Amino acid sequence: MGKSTATKQTVVVFGALASGWLASELAFKPFLDKFRAAIDKSDPTRDPDNVVPPADSDAGADAGSPQIAHH
Repeated sequence: MGKSTATKQTVVVFGALASGWLASELAFKPFLDKFRAAIDKSDPTRDPDNVVPPADSDAGADAGSPQIAHH
């Protein structure tokens, strides 16, 4: 008798998990579609940490910070 109770509990838990997953997929469908499209367009060989910024004529000057003259 204990085995059928455990089996029923297992089925109920998996059913609840499946229902929750389906509900979240339906609720967040627009966001998930955008996210999945962005992943499809991304380049897995490009590492953003290795990107070299373009060399500007103002490479040393930051517009947001005050300029301090060092003597």
